[in-house]
Amino acid sequence: MLRRGRLMTRRSAGTNAERRTEAAIGKMIALPVMLALAACSSGEPRGDTVIQGTVHVCSSCHGLEGRSISPTFPRLAGQQHDYLVNQLRAFRDHTRADPHAHTYMWGMAATLSDATIDGLAAYYSSQTPAAGTPGDPALMAAGQKIFEDGIEAHDVPACWTCHGEKGEGADNIPRLAGQHTAYIEEQLANFASMARANEVMHENSVNLTPDEIRAVAAYFGSL
Repeated sequence: MLRRGRLMTRRSAGTNAERRTEAAIGKMIALPVMLALAACSSGEPRGDTVIQGTVHVCSSCHGLEGRSISPTFPRLAGQQHDYLVNQLRAFRDHTRADPHAHTYMWGMAATLSDATIDGLAAYYSSQTPAAGTPGDPALMAAGQKIFEDGIEAHDVPACWTCHGEKGEGADNIPRLAGQHTAYIEEQLANFASMARANEVMHENSVNLTPDEIRAVAAYFGSL
């Protein structure tokens, strides 16, 4: 009887914990909506309040000032403004449909207005980027060679020609310097498989081997 009672208590605790987690997530998702409604109903523009509240929600995954710790969530600090605008709109409109976009960002971006998206992009693009993290020297050296020279035999262009000499990106081409290496690896694999639709990046990644993808990611992550 005691064992059964303990088991039931544990199950009850687990259920309560799950309910608390679901409630917390619900509040996180609802916050930008409530702030936006408050701004609209006040009779005065309160865009800064909406942006600040939304950034607060974003920080739970993307970290303070956009310098995330988990490689599941990309670092946004110092990212290109136009790239951020286009990606947030793609999440909102469901035109970006890779697995993590569907799981995390479709719901989070669903209520964002164009003005809020522009404000978020302005905020994150103005933050100081996270410093790169050096990894295995041999892997980084292999990645640097692809970054600088490409792989002519496989029709892979040099990465710097689009992403910049320091991986800083430009306009709608993302900054990759200092990004989580695991995140870059995942996105290159998504481009190669067309899980993330982008014709240019599909052509640039489809002929990369897994080792070459790891090398390129290691180099970008070290910048």
